Amino acid sequence: MMTTTAPKPGRYDIDTLRSRISFTTKHMFGLGTVRGSFRLRGGTVSLAEPLTATRVDAVADAASFDTDNKNRDRQVLSKTLLDTATYPDIVFTSIGAGQDEAGAWTLRGLLTAHGVRAPVTFTVAKAEVDGEEITVEATATVDRYAHGVTRLKGMAARRLQLTATVRARRTDNSPA
Repeated sequence: MMTTTAPKPGRYDIDTLRSRISFTTKHMFGLGTVRGSFRLRGGTVSLAEPLTATRVDAVADAASFDTDNKNRDRQVLSKTLLDTATYPDIVFTSIGAGQDEAGAWTLRGLLTAHGVRAPVTFTVAKAEVDGEEITVEATATVDRYAHGVTRLKGMAARRLQLTATVRARRTDNSPA
């Protein structure tokens, strides 16, 4: 049974098999929608009291980019766009948590992709506690140009809408 109680402070390790990053973007000059995903390699959620001191660190496998279109995926993974042979990781490190004007929780951080670090803000859409596990779903808009991924303008949209669905299990009882 899922509870709505506040999670206990401490360290939670991300369950990579039950977590994912999905995205939507446009292609063909905005006429088509592309959906895909990345796999997480690992990470931690360090829940603090107060929640504004919470920290999240996560690493996604850039080469796991998947849209179910082998030709498109091969081009995105190549030096033309992500260059995953040179930049195998996409890293998120939070720098602050808080609430926006509408009262939604946000997690500000730095996203490193294609070797370039740029700011990003995730907005929490859902958070659940189930015993020693937490599930958080958060969304963000990522500007690929901010990461130096600027080729194929028009064919591939500038922005991606990311949804991170993260499941994590408490592994350390000490406050973050």
